[in-house]
Amino acid sequence: MHELIASPYEDEHLLLRPGSARALKIPYAKYTQLLRAAADGEEAPAWLVAAVKSAWGSDLTGRPVAGTVLVRAPGRFRHSRATWEINLGCDFDCEHCYLGEKKFAGLDWEGKQRLLHTVRDAGVIWFQFTGGEPLIDPDFPAAYRLANELGMQIELLSNGSRLRNDKILSLLIEHPPSKISLSVYGATAETYDALTRRRGAFNRFTEGLDKAVRAGLNIDLSLIITNRNAHEADAMRAWADRLGVPHREYANISPTIHGTAETLPSQSPEHLTQRAPFTGCPAGHTFFHVDPHGRASICKVGREHSIDLVTEGVDGLARLGGIADSLMLRTGGCSGCTLSGSCRVCRPMAKIFQEAKAPLRNYCQHGQPKELVK
Repeated sequence: MHELIASPYEDEHLLLRPGSARALKIPYAKYTQLLRAAADGEEAPAWLVAAVKSAWGSDLTGRPVAGTVLVRAPGRFRHSRATWEINLGCDFDCEHCYLGEKKFAGLDWEGKQRLLHTVRDAGVIWFQFTGGEPLIDPDFPAAYRLANELGMQIELLSNGSRLRNDKILSLLIEHPPSKISLSVYGATAETYDALTRRRGAFNRFTEGLDKAVRAGLNIDLSLIITNRNAHEADAMRAWADRLGVPHREYANISPTIHGTAETLPSQSPEHLTQRAPFTGCPAGHTFFHVDPHGRASICKVGREHSIDLVTEGVDGLARLGGIADSLMLRTGGCSGCTLSGSCRVCRPMAKIFQEAKAPLRNYCQHGQPKELVK
């Protein structure tokens, strides 16, 4: 397995190390030098030895470029990031989950392999496994290994319940992801198990979290604040601080991706935060989302007009930018809005709020006191 990745990135070229969040910019001339050196069986050039020693503390002196550095070819388009719901199945049943009904279904292993090669060929460098719960998919270990072999920097979004499994943990220690983002649903078993609607969930999570932290994996905690666990918000923050891991908080619950509102009552009103004005995003242009069946969309919210990557391959992504632009147009209840220039949600998100008949205050300035609208 390679130790480094050299890859084009938009109009630049990067040097990366699997499992590390650090990236070094290198000139095009040095990228092409590595490409030639790998093909000709040459040793690592002096500049590479020095750069790697400084950035990651590894010594490549006398090492061949081939087998040490995976030099990736340019992608067809500008897509450098992607996220994949390997499966919607989950071992938790959280009442606030935006996925709604979580059916365990998706591609077979052959389809998953074709998808991962297509994602690589598209030029994706940063690749996120999510779900559902990705670690419960029977093909996850093989898919994770293949994504590593193809030269993608991997992030995991997980509930952490399977990190206590020695085989899963050993895989992640052998090939560490650049980050593992774990959702936290409470600070006590009573609250955690009630929110996830799974007895024993808290104990499984804490065992896996402790093992991952001791193993030195790069953990990031997402503190999910709802009306069921809001009384433990301070305790969750203190827990993250004791572990010495970074954490973020999420309290703004959205409707399901199907535009239904059963998730919204789980919000804790006093913990809702004011979103920053929406000024655009790279969805569909440099980023895309893939569902369990291999259908690519601009993001996890804007799933209309998806592209079947398994059958169409990379060529299908040529349409994604146009789809993104069309989905971002202010239509329906938002067309002609005088506050659209300072709107705090994108059009696909506003659409599912409207379909769910959610109160305006959840997503629109028109539903807020005038003194809060800026």
